[in-house]
Amino acid sequence: MSASRSAPLGPCPILVVDDDREMADLLAEILSDEGLPARTATGPREALWMLDSVAFPLVITDLRMPGGSGMELLTSIRAAHPATEVIMITAFGTIDTAIEAIRRGAYDYITKPFKTGEILAVVRRALEKIGLADEVRRLKAGGAGRFHDMVGASPAMQAVFDYVRRVARSPAGVLISGESGTGKELIARAIHAESGRSGPVVTVNCAAVPETLMEGEFFGVRRGAYTDAREDRKGLFEQAHGGTLFLDEVGEIPLAVQSKLLRALQDRVVRRVGDDKEIATQVRIVAATNADLKAEVAAGRFREDLFYRLNVIPIHLPPLRERREDIPLLAETLVARFAKDNGRDVSGVDPAALERLCRHPWPGNIRELANVLERAVILAPGPTITEAELPPEVGEAAGPLAPEAPPSGGVTLADVERGYILRVIEETGGNRSVAAKRLGIDRKTLYRKLRHYGLSES
Repeated sequence: MSASRSAPLGPCPILVVDDDREMADLLAEILSDEGLPARTATGPREALWMLDSVAFPLVITDLRMPGGSGMELLTSIRAAHPATEVIMITAFGTIDTAIEAIRRGAYDYITKPFKTGEILAVVRRALEKIGLADEVRRLKAGGAGRFHDMVGASPAMQAVFDYVRRVARSPAGVLISGESGTGKELIARAIHAESGRSGPVVTVNCAAVPETLMEGEFFGVRRGAYTDAREDRKGLFEQAHGGTLFLDEVGEIPLAVQSKLLRALQDRVVRRVGDDKEIATQVRIVAATNADLKAEVAAGRFREDLFYRLNVIPIHLPPLRERREDIPLLAETLVARFAKDNGRDVSGVDPAALERLCRHPWPGNIRELANVLERAVILAPGPTITEAELPPEVGEAAGPLAPEAPPSGGVTLADVERGYILRVIEETGGNRSVAAKRLGIDRKTLYRKLRHYGLSES
């Protein structure tokens, strides 16, 4: 019986299981030196007793032990503690054993003798996966981060959602700005849903309507107004009566039509093409653009009076690169949707692939992310999307998180660690707390290492 059983069982992320006490203690010490507290057990029976007493997120277990194998322990953990990840270690590594361990649910598999950096890297990835899974479960359980058909737990998106709730019931015009693919139509539909209006939400992409047909599209056509007008046809304003009319890419409306649109907004009446009768309408206008309408006004391509009529309530949607913390929940949501649509048994994204998704700049925003994930769902051979299913350019620009290859003259482990710490600090913009979390250590350990390597702590 190890000292672990008699010691107080407080919160601790890692349980090391090995019948070789010296090996177990050495591994626990290595982990503790990196800010990863660990306890030890000398066999499967003691490990299961400890797991019933303390919620260990991660177990590192030897494969061959007296009194039960690591494979049997893995099976028991998967049945009784499904949220706990398991890393297998053995000196008797074979491909068949590795495949069997992974098949039974092991997170990863390492053979003895292992390198310190190797096992630390695997442990950090496993803990990162656990952290991401916990965050997704927390958000799903509390309903946080979801607003109608949108996902966004970041402060920026929570502020947008709060703003929508406050302005939705006003009849004033709303102008949504933001890059293409940021979800402007979803915001428009959320505004309508929150508004309490009984009428429909009607959407038109102004860039897709030919100029010669735009007036009739907006205001309707009277039978006989032109050769092909064989019957009366309602325009978008009439169709949206009592509801919301969403004008996407509003900057593409020609000047000649802008003046008629302004009158319809001011007087709340429309006149069908070829008709002299005015029709009263009650419509909430929500417009969207990815262009700078102020610049368009200055250039004479957009009416200033119409701009101010539309821009009573401005809403700006941030690009995805400015709210990367939303990517894990977005990915979980999109994968579930695409798996259902394509009849695939795919349930998530593995940590390495998710890390690449989180560091990609996403110039196409959520639309680009959705495209990548739908393709990955279709291609995934198993239940989890891996890096193999992602396009090579996704996350490539930021470079791998692993240290660069050492120079031909050789390099010490300390040099590699120093370089790795410097890279992570640079990638996190100098934020020591975020860097420590990325490295899998606490801030105290990070500061100690900075002093040790003669690096600035400021």
